Parts: sequence; structure tokens; C-alpha cells
Amino acid sequence: MPLFKRTQSKREESANSTTNGTKKEAEERMEPKARLVFHCQQAHGSPTGLISGFSNIKELYQKISECYDFPASEILFCTLNTHKVDMTKLLGGQIGLEDFIFAHRKGRPKEIEITKTEESLGLTITDNGAGYSFIKRIKEGSIVDKIDYIQIGDHIEKIDDECLVGRRHFEVAKMLKDIPVGTTFTLRLIGPMKAGFANVDARSSHRNKNKKGYGSGKETLRFKANGQTQIVEEPNMEMQLGLESINRLLDNYLGINDNELATQIWEAAEGKVNSMDFAEAIDNSDLGTFAFSDDMIIEMWGAVTDARAGRTKQRPT
Repeated sequence: MPLFKRTQSKREESANSTTNGTKKEAEERMEPKARLVFHCQQAHGSPTGLISGFSNIKELYQKISECYDFPASEILFCTLNTHKVDMTKLLGGQIGLEDFIFAHRKGRPKEIEITKTEESLGLTITDNGAGYSFIKRIKEGSIVDKIDYIQIGDHIEKIDDECLVGRRHFEVAKMLKDIPVGTTFTLRLIGPMKAGFANVDARSSHRNKNKKGYGSGKETLRFKANGQTQIVEEPNMEMQLGLESINRLLDNYLGINDNELATQIWEAAEGKVNSMDFAEAIDNSDLGTFAFSDDMIIEMWGAVTDARAGRTKQRPT
């Protein structure tokens, strides 16, 4: 029998503390994945399913596909709290903890021949986070606006014979932009499946009638770039207006719309007091791969500072 109890060395205490801390952090990271449950329906009509156990968009699509027994590759995108193809309700990098998810599945493919008579086709492209780029906005009076068969929500599967599945939105936007004026090309599109579901609301819609605005403290589940999830508060009005301004710049410069990308840009400006520090933060992060021009960096910094100072006004939807 030992005469005294052996005490831990500082190194052992530190190691145990680190181990316990790592375990606790891991548990905290896993907690949202384990305990959160979301209601889901197929946008064209289906029973309500319960979805849980995901930490990124691809896992979410997989869980939805398992719930309804179809391949995950059939999901074009998801909207929140509406079955309609409403790009203002698109599921992006965050889901409100009380949001109702609607999955939009692939409908019929269509091929459209287009002659590029102007520099811009008038498209804003986004993607679903799982390899499909699709049309989020069509500029009024543009080339595409005059073609009735092309609709918001259409997935751009091919340009001529080149498959675009797996390409990011900015790659697809650049390919369309680089098509020379005067060229005739074919777009293969796949629209979301449609059915007689126009007058049916989500079962939880009564919960949203008195839904509070931004800054109410409502929590959301955010998908982070490193594959983890994090429960955060909804953006306040200042941040929301800043994100809208940044997204307009992404549309003007790159032809894309991406709330998660806009959020990363906003966060890169935190604690920065001038555009040079902001540019350095952009270059030293994953955002550096976009190689934003100096003009765009300055305009994005202006969008951030205007929102912080209350100079940005909310635009009507």
C-alpha cells in the first residue's frame, strides 16, 4: 500500500485538461447534429418527414433522400418555409431552428439554343452547395428574360456538351460570360418538379405568423466551411443590410449570389479599420482564391462601413 497519493505533474494536468477540453469541444460541435430535428416536405407534395443528424448541405440532402427513398442527386435545392421557387427563401449557409424545409427535386430536362447578342445574358447564378448551379435571378429586358422557357430555379446542367455538375457558381458564371458575342450555344437545363401544391402551407406555418424580425435573438444552425455546424443568432439589421449590399456586388462583378460567401466577407471585415487591413484579411483567408480586384475590395469595404454607420437603406423586396 503506498504511503502517499501520487499527484499529477503539471504536464499530465495540462494533457488531461487538453484532452477534456478537446472532448468537450467535440461534444459541443456534435451537439447540434445530435439533438436538432427539422420538419421537411418535398416541394411538389409529400407527407412531412423529420430530418436530423447532418452537419452540412450534402448530409442534409442525404438525410432527406433517405427519408423519402430517392437518390440525393435528385435534389436541386431547398427553400425554407415555402414550397414555392422563391429565391429569397433559399436554404444557404444557415437554417433557423424552427424553419420548415422544402426539398425541390429534379423535373424534366430542356435544351434551349441561345444566340449571345450582348455581353451579358442577364443571369445571376448561385449553387446548392452540393454540385448544382442554378438560376437565382433573371435581369428584366435581358437576352434570357425574352426566352420564356428559361425560369428562375432552373439547374444549368450543360453548356453545349460540357457538363457543369460539380462546378461552383462563379465558374459557371465565368463560362457564360466568356462566350463571345455572336456565338450560338445550347443550354441544357433541369427545372424543379412541379405539382398541384400551390395552396398548401407547411404544417408549422402558424408558428411563423408572428415571426420576429432580424435582431430578435432567433437562433439558426450555420454550416461552416470547415464542415462543422454552429448555432448562432440571426443576423441583426446592420449585418443583413451589409450582406445584401455585398451580394449585389458579387452579382455585378461575378454574376453570382451567395449568402454564405457574403457572410465570410462580412466576417473578414470584423475588427478592421481600413480597406488595406480588410484586403489583407481577404488575401490571407480562403477568400483569396477568388482574386477579387482592388476595385471590388474597395466597394465591399464601402458596403461594410455604410452598413455599420447606418447609411444603407433596406430595399423593397
